[in-house]
Amino acid sequence: MYDTPLRRVAAIHDLSGFGRVSLTAAIPILNNMGIQTCPLPTAVLSTQTGGMTGFTFHDLTGEMHPILDHWQRLQLSFDCVYSGFLGNLDQVEIAGRCIRDFLKPSGFALVDPVLADNGVLLPTQTMDMVRAMRRLIGLAHIVTPNLTEAALLLDEPYRPDLSPEDLKRQLVRLSDMGPRQVVITSAPAYRDGYCGSVAYDRTEGRFWMVSSRWIDAFYPGTGDVFASVLVGALLQGDSLPLAVERAVRFVTRGISVTLTQNTVNTEGILLEQVLSTLGDREGLGQYTEF
Repeated sequence: MYDTPLRRVAAIHDLSGFGRVSLTAAIPILNNMGIQTCPLPTAVLSTQTGGMTGFTFHDLTGEMHPILDHWQRLQLSFDCVYSGFLGNLDQVEIAGRCIRDFLKPSGFALVDPVLADNGVLLPTQTMDMVRAMRRLIGLAHIVTPNLTEAALLLDEPYRPDLSPEDLKRQLVRLSDMGPRQVVITSAPAYRDGYCGSVAYDRTEGRFWMVSSRWIDAFYPGTGDVFASVLVGALLQGDSLPLAVERAVRFVTRGISVTLTQNTVNTEGILLEQVLSTLGDREGLGQYTEF
C-alpha cells in the first residue's frame, strides 16, 4: 500500500525549530537527492542545543509507537531506516522495532550513534545509552560513529592519534558487532593539516580513506549532514567509498561557504547555499585504500 516511484527513508531524529541539524538537515538533503523522507521524530526543540541555552525540549517517546502502529496499518516499508539522535533507552528500542518491522528485504539500516564528541559524552547521553547503542548497531547494516563514539562503543580509551593499524582494528571490531559496513569520521588522515573519514566493508575485506583539509571552525549538525548525504548517495547506487567522498565533499564545501558569510556558528552550515551542488560529480574518485 502507498507505493512510490521514489526511494523512501524512515528518518528517526529530533526536530529543532532553529539550527540546521537532525531533521532540518536530513529532509532537505534527501529530498534534493530525489528521496522521500518520512520523519519519526524523537523530540521537538525550539533550537538545536550546541552552544545554546534556554531551549525548550518536548519528548515524543509516547508518540513513536503509535506512529509506527499507524504506519504498520498502512503497510509502509522503507528502502532505508536512518536513525540519529535518540534521547532515551525506550527510543533505542523503538528504532530497533522500526528496523525489524519496516525495512524492505533489499533495504539497509544506517545508525548514526549520536553519543559524544571530542572525547566526552554529550550532556544528554549516559553510559546506559552507550550500552543500548551497542545493541542497536547489531541490527544495522551501516554505522557511522565519530572517533569518540567508536571508542565508546568498543569500550576503549579515546585516542585522537590512532595508528592506521589501530584504526583498521576499530573498524573491524565495530563490524564484528553486526554492521557489514562501518564509517568513522573525525579520524586522523596522517597528513599535516588534514582530517579523515575511513570506511570498511566486511564482505569485500577492504578499507578506504577520504581526507580533506582541516578547517578551524565548528558548526553543529555537520555529522547529521554527513550521514544524510551518505544515505542519499548509497540509495542512488554509489559504492561505499564514493558515498563517503560525496559526504565529505559536501560538508567541506558547506563549511567553507558558511565561513565567508560571518554567521554565528550556532546556525549551522548554510545548507541553502550549497544544496544545489549535491549532484556535482566532477572530480570524484579521490578516495584511497589504506
